[in-house]
Amino acid sequence: CCHVAIAPRDSARVLADSSLQTLRKGEPGVEAFQRACENDAGDTTMLRRLVDKIRGLGRLQIQRKHDSQVPLCCPLLARTTQVHYCKKAVGERMDLVEKAKEAAAQRAVDNHIKNNFVVGIGSGSTVVYAVEHLARRIKENDWKISCVPTSFQAKELIRKYNLVMTDLEESPDLDVAIDGADEVDAKLTLIKGGGGCLTQEKVIASCAKHFIVVADYRKDSSNLGENWKKGIPVEVIPMAYVPVQKKIEKLLGNKAELRQAAKKCGPVVTDNGNFILDCKFAPQSNWSATNTALKMIPGVVETGLFVGMAQKVYYGLNDGSVTEKNAV
Repeated sequence: CCHVAIAPRDSARVLADSSLQTLRKGEPGVEAFQRACENDAGDTTMLRRLVDKIRGLGRLQIQRKHDSQVPLCCPLLARTTQVHYCKKAVGERMDLVEKAKEAAAQRAVDNHIKNNFVVGIGSGSTVVYAVEHLARRIKENDWKISCVPTSFQAKELIRKYNLVMTDLEESPDLDVAIDGADEVDAKLTLIKGGGGCLTQEKVIASCAKHFIVVADYRKDSSNLGENWKKGIPVEVIPMAYVPVQKKIEKLLGNKAELRQAAKKCGPVVTDNGNFILDCKFAPQSNWSATNTALKMIPGVVETGLFVGMAQKVYYGLNDGSVTEKNAV
């Protein structure tokens, strides 16, 4: 996050001169800079003059007030009081992302779920909005819907909204499954498993007549790996993770890293009691062949590559609209 700090009054002239010399063409932030000057309790005459010079030279882009940023000269000001400008802008961007997720999830539920359906409930932040909206539709229309969870998180979500829960033993044939994705390419090939539930997610997607993906605009890529930089998640049995790791690295020509837990010592353990290897990769032309090669390695349970499974993807955009893509 950027900080603006106003220097003592006795260094204002030196600061103004040196700051002006370090400005680069196209840097945003005049308004943030000016507000910082006006909020300073000291003598800021020279700093205000600097802002006027900047405006006159036209060497900074002035952005909308809510998106103002601090010019690169501001590290020279880091002497005293810190003023935060980033937090609001970051918060607003996250609000747009959440609204995009919600819009995509609602559209998918409205278009693909009907009364008496058995629905696969995926995992992840976008699916939360889908379940929330589904619960409203059930209440409004007095629907009878059964839900099959893909993870412990999905179970808790179904319970939270008092939906009817079932499993694949009772309901092996699903009408539709709705899930998120970490990345989607132009052919609707997915990378999933960032949350560690890839095996259950793939099983349930394979049991559904229609597999529908909901995501925000950040997940849309021409090719896998453009936006998602963490690699392909591969679930492996614990006793085999070292030999599997070596074989995957030889196959893909890149690192395969054992995923570590954030809030405990040691690796992430899936709902199935297994480990996850995050496998970096070079651009591929045939993801189906890559997926098959990975699954042929003894000790691999499942991969996070979903090839030829999604029929449709709904992307929520940052303006609140939704775009749809169908499998070719």
